[in-house]
Amino acid sequence: MRRSQALLRLSAFLFLSGFSFLSLQAQTVLNVKVDQPLSKIEPTMWGIFFEDINFAADGGLYAELVKNRSFEFAQPLMGWKEQNSNKFAIATNAGSVLILHEGGDTNPRIARVNVLADKGYGLTNEGFRGMGIKKGATYTFSVQARQQQGSPALRVELVDASGKILGTTSISPAGGEWKKYTATIVASETEPKALLNIWFEGKGVVDIDMVSLFPTDTWKNRPGGLRKDLVQLLADMKPGFIRFPGGCIVEGRELTTRYQWKKTVGDIEQREMIVNRWNTEFTHRPAPDYFQTFGLGFFEYFQLAEDVGAEPLPILNCGMACQFNSAEVVPINQLDTYVQDALDLIEFANGSPDSPWGKLRKTMGHEAPFHLKYIGVGNEQWGPQYIERYAVFSAIIKAKYPDIQIVSAAGPAPSGELFDYASKELRDLKADLVDEHYYSSPEWFLKNANRYDAYDRKGPKIFAGEYAAQSVATVSPKNENNWRCALSEAAFMTGLERNADLVHMASYAPLFAHVEAWQWTPDLIWFDNLNAYGTPNYYVQKLFSTNKGTHVLPVTAQGETVAGKNGLYASAATDVNAKTILVKLVNAGDEPQTVTLQLSGVRKISQAGTLTVLKGNPDEVNNLEHPTQIHPEEQPLKWKGKDVKTVLPPRSFSVLKIPTL
Repeated sequence: MRRSQALLRLSAFLFLSGFSFLSLQAQTVLNVKVDQPLSKIEPTMWGIFFEDINFAADGGLYAELVKNRSFEFAQPLMGWKEQNSNKFAIATNAGSVLILHEGGDTNPRIARVNVLADKGYGLTNEGFRGMGIKKGATYTFSVQARQQQGSPALRVELVDASGKILGTTSISPAGGEWKKYTATIVASETEPKALLNIWFEGKGVVDIDMVSLFPTDTWKNRPGGLRKDLVQLLADMKPGFIRFPGGCIVEGRELTTRYQWKKTVGDIEQREMIVNRWNTEFTHRPAPDYFQTFGLGFFEYFQLAEDVGAEPLPILNCGMACQFNSAEVVPINQLDTYVQDALDLIEFANGSPDSPWGKLRKTMGHEAPFHLKYIGVGNEQWGPQYIERYAVFSAIIKAKYPDIQIVSAAGPAPSGELFDYASKELRDLKADLVDEHYYSSPEWFLKNANRYDAYDRKGPKIFAGEYAAQSVATVSPKNENNWRCALSEAAFMTGLERNADLVHMASYAPLFAHVEAWQWTPDLIWFDNLNAYGTPNYYVQKLFSTNKGTHVLPVTAQGETVAGKNGLYASAATDVNAKTILVKLVNAGDEPQTVTLQLSGVRKISQAGTLTVLKGNPDEVNNLEHPTQIHPEEQPLKWKGKDVKTVLPPRSFSVLKIPTL
């Protein structure tokens, strides 16, 4: 009892003395030298990496709802189902379909439909794990068709799994020449798993191809365009660049299935479909229906970059297939076609409308150049075979386009023999930017926040092209986008920002994943057929990108870089245009920390700013049911004088915006 009374008296004394138990928490004074900017922060500092993995393009960003629309999959009727037919019988109930190979290099197959009854025969398309349709929304159906015999009409329906009709239209092809027919459907209900029925009415024979269904409400209302909500998530990040089309997708499992940009431009009907290299990559997530139609091609990538105010960064095959797969290479003396592809791409992006490839760009609707500044040679290659091929590309590209910055590859890992070899060789070759990749544990990211502090400043600049903390292990299907991973990435990114004189580009990878059709985890943005959400990692990337600043400022604690001591990480920048000081703070510890920012060398600052905090429990994730379980929360922040004091919650990432006057 006496001890309890003594404690009460002590507590009362401390309270009256102005002491708070909160003062027992860790306290750190950080000095930010506002008048000593270290380096410029490139506009390209924070960007996005796009690869057609996890059904990111077909079935994702590309808003087409019909799967295998031109019957070019390895199995021509994959995604399609015949209604009232028996392919094992000569006489069918109502009709049959025959796949014809008419020749040609790009789109050789068509479907010949033999209608034997006035009603009852049809084809059903399942879409990409179903078709997401919204009540009241308008959808454009189109088909290439020609009549061979009689005059069968097409009755087109959107239905749910039970067969309930959710919208309908009709088309009546006429004549023996190919013609595109278009009609619209208005959905009466919202349905994430709709199906498309095409019923053939009236006896006869009709050929069809390029069967398509698009929402009219696409990004910027472009017909046959991109899914609006997914692009908006990208635009909200205000990315400095978009790297495309990958990723390992550039290489192909073998060279015959490599990505060839010239086959992705021009008329949609003439773009040659190929298998997606992620189709059979992982036995734990087989995707036999994963192909690339290239409706989302290089023109659309350039257009997307322009739409969101980002620099385009195309990556091209360097004459090497994926070294994790076939590891095929083109002999050095046969690289001409590959190098010419790079030169022609620059002309396509930047050339005069009178040039051959500039003319194609104009024909596609963009007379003005795209102002391409960067190009990547190879994706994640390694070894002498890559270096000697890169050297050929670099010499020829620089001779014709000396201002183009070339991104080179440092291999699949951020350390080790292959990395050391590539780093030395690329330094000797005076490479512009070297692409380094990091897929590792959260602990690795925390420990490597000072990775670039002592890097050679006389060598190439760094492109942190792919990074993501792995909650279990790299390539594990059990990886999650939890807060522990996102917080470790935030800590690592303070080191990237602190070294912005060296690190000119950075992007998380991969970007998109369909919740029912993914191959790789973790991923920045997840979606289903109707909805999408940003992960905690997404909000980390967004906070850095939307609070980039123009110049790095020194920030130290007792003269030392703030890179992990007591679980604290920090970087600072100034935005000379917005007249704002931006301080990013990560508290990776399990206890709150009080931080006092001493702003030295600043004439006058406002006495009010904002504090944005991102926090959560380590294993917490966002999902479709709770898409913003972890999200930034902004609040006003006030102070007196030039010292700004705040409390960092445990396991948190905070951004302070301090206006200067």
